[in-house]
Amino acid sequence: MRLLLMSDTHLPKRARELPAALLAELAPADVVIHAGDWVDTATLDLLEARSRRVVGVYGNNDGPALRARLPETARAELGGLRLGVVHETGSARGREQRCARRFPDLDVLVFGHSHIPWDSTTPSGLRLLNPGSPTDRRREPYCTYMTATAADGRLTDVTLHRLPPRTA
Repeated sequence: MRLLLMSDTHLPKRARELPAALLAELAPADVVIHAGDWVDTATLDLLEARSRRVVGVYGNNDGPALRARLPETARAELGGLRLGVVHETGSARGREQRCARRFPDLDVLVFGHSHIPWDSTTPSGLRLLNPGSPTDRRREPYCTYMTATAADGRLTDVTLHRLPPRTA
């Protein structure tokens, strides 16, 4: 099962549209995961229309229309993995311990908020992934998203994709 992970799209404030390279990943993805801060409902509508399945949550910048359609925390079993999605996990310091305590029943937790890519595993085995942002790199050198494969209870082929700089 091919997964496409993104967060913090912030449309249309940070970009007018999602990058073409990211949109090209929708067709091969079995599940699109969005960890919040969509900002506009049009992005949710687009992903729902062009994806087989969307698992998403709202973030701190998402208003009432998105909060009415999305949960604060989402859970799904994908390829034998217990996956969770949340927007914020707090500061980087102590993140593994906090998340392991908060989500003891998960194998993978996808989160956003910082726009900083993250990939770590807690001592208890919980894999933490932040795909960064495909539209707002903040202090990072690139805008990013992730892809991965979930099968037979394992997460493999986790890849951080760097997007080329926007010209407009």
